[in-house]
Parts: sequence; structure tokens; C-alpha cells
Amino acid sequence: MADFRVDQAAGLRRLLGGGGLQVVTFVAGCEGVGRSVSVANLGVALARLGREVLIIDEHVPGDDIASAFGLLTPGDLLNVVQRERTLADVLLRPMHGLSIMPAAKAARKLGRLSLGQQQTLLDAMSGLPRPFDVILVDASMTHPGGFSPFGLVSQETVVVLSGNSASITEAYALIKKVSHAFSRRHFRILVNKVRTQVDARSIFENIAQVATQRGVATLDYAGAIPFDEALRVSSQLCRPVLMQAPDSASAIAFRDLAADMQYWQQSHGDRGGVEQFLQQLLHLSQRITPNLIRA
Repeated sequence: MADFRVDQAAGLRRLLGGGGLQVVTFVAGCEGVGRSVSVANLGVALARLGREVLIIDEHVPGDDIASAFGLLTPGDLLNVVQRERTLADVLLRPMHGLSIMPAAKAARKLGRLSLGQQQTLLDAMSGLPRPFDVILVDASMTHPGGFSPFGLVSQETVVVLSGNSASITEAYALIKKVSHAFSRRHFRILVNKVRTQVDARSIFENIAQVATQRGVATLDYAGAIPFDEALRVSSQLCRPVLMQAPDSASAIAFRDLAADMQYWQQSHGDRGGVEQFLQQLLHLSQRITPNLIRA
């Protein structure tokens, strides 16, 4: 018998289909693959293409997107929900066209917010000073439900992996888990920290073949980011490589990926804005329980 909660998750994703606001969640099967660095650089690249970008960050301070820009996190979206701070107090603006929303605490409590707290969140987001074109979610691996609720209502989920076997194995395990639990059948693969495009393509083709043969999911190739010296140095300096070394191979790869991302949703109908996205997120979070995800 079909699980109505799974059907509901699929239905909410369909409601988000279309042009307008683009929501992309970045996940990983294990730490150390460069997911947050990738999200930070893509945010910069998209902002420089004239998009208004919001990064929703599910990570704790010190391991968050803010630190990739050398910034300190002033608070969390949960502080806004609990009326302890205003949205302006916690929203970071590292450059024109790019905002960062720290949401590590809020992401873990979305399913337990009262009706009043939900309305507070919606009211706060409706008062944003600017409309956003793109939301990038840097999803945590430690969500109580095993997978980010943001990821369940986004149009696209990008699985970031590197060239080592452990990363590939864990990435496939995550895809299989989310596919079985929530009927999500499409993912994009970003291969990070590779030496050549040939290596990246080989890694992608292997994992895509396994996923297809076993009926788990359809995987598309998002691209590859080389781990060059400029990327290593910029990470140590807490600066996106697009700012530190804009002509480096990794910076060029991030710009290419950002340009491609703009066309991922061209074939769909109209979508709503940030407020509608949050309404759907809250609706789903209240109904998806942590024990739906099983190893």
C-alpha cells in the first residue's frame, strides 16, 4: 500500500515545479568532499551573473557558509522564529546579490514549530528587502530525519562527492536511502576534488550505471571541480576562490556550473516565491517523521 506521506512529498515537489524561484539543495554522503565550499563559490558565481541568491545554511558556526567568507554567524533563523532577533539581525550579506541565512537550529525544529511560530517565520520572510531568484541549501548530514526537509521540497538535489571510494559509496547509499523513503528519483552529481574531467566522467558514469541498473534513481552529470592550488589556498584564507583567484581552473569550473544551473528548470511551468516555498516546507516538515528514513 502506498505511503500517503511519500505521495505528499512528491506532490509538494510538483507544486514547486516551474520558472521563477529556483531551489537547489546540495548534499553529501560523507564529510570532507567540499560541499560547503562549492555552495559558497556557486553563490558568488550566480550573484555575478545578476541573480539574487539566498544560501540557507544548515551547519553550525565554524563549519558553515559564513566562515567561507571569513564572517561570523550572528544568530540563527530559529532566533527569528522565537522572536529573539529580527531577520535583519541574522541575515548576512557578504556581497551584492548574495545573502546567507544561518538555519542550523531552525532546520532541526521545523517539524515541531507551533502554528504561531510558523506564522512568525512566514511573516518575517515576507518582509525580506528583496526578491530572490535562487535558493541554494547547504544541507547538513545530521538532520534528525536523516535528510534535510529543504532537500525534499527543492526542485533539484545535487549530491557532491569526491574521487575516493568511500565518498562514492556513501553518496550512493544516501541516494538509495532518499529514493526509497521519499520516492525521489532524480539527482545531479557534482564531482569535486578531481584531477581531470576524464576522471570525473568515469566516476559519474560508474555510479549512474549502478543507480539505473538497480532501479534506484536517474542521475545527471552536474559537472566537476578540479582541486587546484588556488582552491586550497583560498579555503585556508576563508575566501571563495572566485574572489581570491578568479582565473584559476577551479574558479572557471564554478562559473561554468553556475551558468549551466540557470537552465536546469527551463522546461517547467511557473513557480512561486520564497514565501510559497516556506509554506510548502512547513507543511511537509509537520508530517514527515524522523523514523521514515531507515538505513
